[in-house]
Amino acid sequence: MSLAKPFDGATDTSKPYDRIAVIGAGAWGTALASVAATAGRQVRIYGRDPDTVEAINSQNENTRYLPGVVLPPALTATGQLSEALMGADAVLMVVPSSAVRKVAAEMKAYLPPGVPVAVCTKGIEPETGFLMSQIAAEELGEMPVGTISGPTFARETALGHPTAATVAFEFRHLDRLNPHQSPAARLAVSMSTASFKTYISDDLIGVEIGGAIKNVIAIGCGMMTGAGFAENTRAALITRGMDEMKVLAEALGGRRETVTGLSGAGDLTLTCSSQTSRNMSLGVQLGKGIPRKACFEGRAVVVEGEANAASVIALARRVNVTMPICETVHAILHGGAELHSAFAELWTRPIEGEPRTLDISLRNPAQARAPQTPGKTP
Repeated sequence: MSLAKPFDGATDTSKPYDRIAVIGAGAWGTALASVAATAGRQVRIYGRDPDTVEAINSQNENTRYLPGVVLPPALTATGQLSEALMGADAVLMVVPSSAVRKVAAEMKAYLPPGVPVAVCTKGIEPETGFLMSQIAAEELGEMPVGTISGPTFARETALGHPTAATVAFEFRHLDRLNPHQSPAARLAVSMSTASFKTYISDDLIGVEIGGAIKNVIAIGCGMMTGAGFAENTRAALITRGMDEMKVLAEALGGRRETVTGLSGAGDLTLTCSSQTSRNMSLGVQLGKGIPRKACFEGRAVVVEGEANAASVIALARRVNVTMPICETVHAILHGGAELHSAFAELWTRPIEGEPRTLDISLRNPAQARAPQTPGKTP
């Protein structure tokens, strides 16, 4: 006996983009390219490493970043940026945050006007306080610029595990009049498969803020886990960390409710719950007392949250926003603060009302007591 399929209420149609260029052949770029190819798009991925390009084309595998994951045969790779962008209807830009400005400037010469660019990189530029989409928009001019963000590990996405993500672009006047043909809607349709579920947002700032801050909170969760604390502590950091996301998003013109979605609460929960995340893993190692240089067995592993901690705090101070958890993580990573005492200070901050409408701040009596060593029974 089969159950009747309920009517889902969707009546509008949106035209997908046929040809998608993916700039960046790391793990997440390759995963997104695989999703787009599975969705039936013509996909060309650009990578700087000749061996990676060759492996994708000859073995249908990114042996360096996603070993063991079979990629769709229709997915092709190139080492030439111009070739990847030639004839593209939409672009996914998936390069390290430190390279977004440079690569966007290089892309401009090869992109015809109006091609939407989704910057699928998370972070804040230290010098300017710009989000990744703002950097790309400054370099690309009038191109529609957005993002794809959500609770996504690259390997799980590429393997076809059910995954959901948000496609966000600012809606211009014509997008408001015809939303199902907006870049956000068209790219969402272009990337949808039986296992990759897309949602649409017009709050680009809110979506990007979640992605930029969650790595910092994840390092903090890892630190407390490594120091011997358990689920209560992690739940508190996730919940209050999400509030810090909301406050900063709102200060920059985003919406608080956006942060409760996939790119905020979803991504934060995932990153703070698994050592598959390099940010969580780094925090755990630091919490155990392993020196930073010895983390990851001494390998030079880039952890985005380390740099993000500095840029997030610089931006928060610039717009007069207080972010106690991020400040604590930043103080440990970059200010030489001792981990146990820094988190003890966090827990003895003034008592506040949780709803923003309750404007109250009380002296915390715990502040006057001698701090206990975390993880130890007094």
